[in-house]
Amino acid sequence: MVLDNPFWESLQSRHCDLALRHGETARFPGEYAPFLGVRHKDVDAAAAFEALVPPDDSVYLLGIAPAMPAGWRLGGPAILAQMVCAERLGPIEGPEMIALTDAHRADVLALTALVYPHYFRQRTMDMGRYFGIYQDGRLAAMIGERLGMDEYQEVSAVCTHPDFNGRGYARQLLAMLSNDILARGRTPFLHVSLENPRAKTLYERMGYETRVEIPFWSLRRTKD
Repeated sequence: MVLDNPFWESLQSRHCDLALRHGETARFPGEYAPFLGVRHKDVDAAAAFEALVPPDDSVYLLGIAPAMPAGWRLGGPAILAQMVCAERLGPIEGPEMIALTDAHRADVLALTALVYPHYFRQRTMDMGRYFGIYQDGRLAAMIGERLGMDEYQEVSAVCTHPDFNGRGYARQLLAMLSNDILARGRTPFLHVSLENPRAKTLYERMGYETRVEIPFWSLRRTKD
C-alpha cells in the first residue's frame, strides 16, 4: 500500500521531478521539505545517507526506516495518525477563500513559522496548491497540498493564526480542499500527531478516519 511509505512513494510519482536519488533512497531538496524515503526496510542506506544528507543537516522518515549504518542514528519514533477521507464533507460557510501564490509567500512563511514551524520550508508551497483566508489584511488561516501519489493527495499545513482561532476557518478550508481533491478522483489523507488530540478530534468530526498509526523518525549523523 503506497500510504505505508508516503515519502518514498511521493518521490516516485507526484514529486519524481524533485527527487534527489541514490540507489533505493530518495529525498526532497531541503528547500522543499526535510523528508527522506527508502524503498523498503532492508535497503543498505549507508552510501545514500552520506550522499544525500549533508553534515549538520537532519531529515525525517515516515512509515519505513532501514537498519542504521554506523555514524547515524534515528530519533523517535513519534507516532502519527494517518487519516483518510473517503466521502464528501459537508461544506462550511465562511469568508472568501483564495488561492495562495508567490505573492503571498511571505505571509505564508510568517504564519507557518508561528504555528507550524518544523517542516515548512521556503519552497514547500511549490509542492501543491495552497489556499488561505485573509481578514483585516492578514493571513488568518491556510491549508495546502504536500505529498502526492497517483490516487492519493496529502492535505497539510492546516494553520490558523492564534488571533483568529475559534472562527471555523480551518474547518472551512479543510472541507473545501478535501471535497475538491475527491472531485478530482483522488483520496485526501493527512497526518496528525497522537499528542495533538484536539486536532485529531476535529478531523474525525469532519469525516476523516484513521487508517493506521504510522511511525515518524528524525535522522541525524552521530556526534564523534
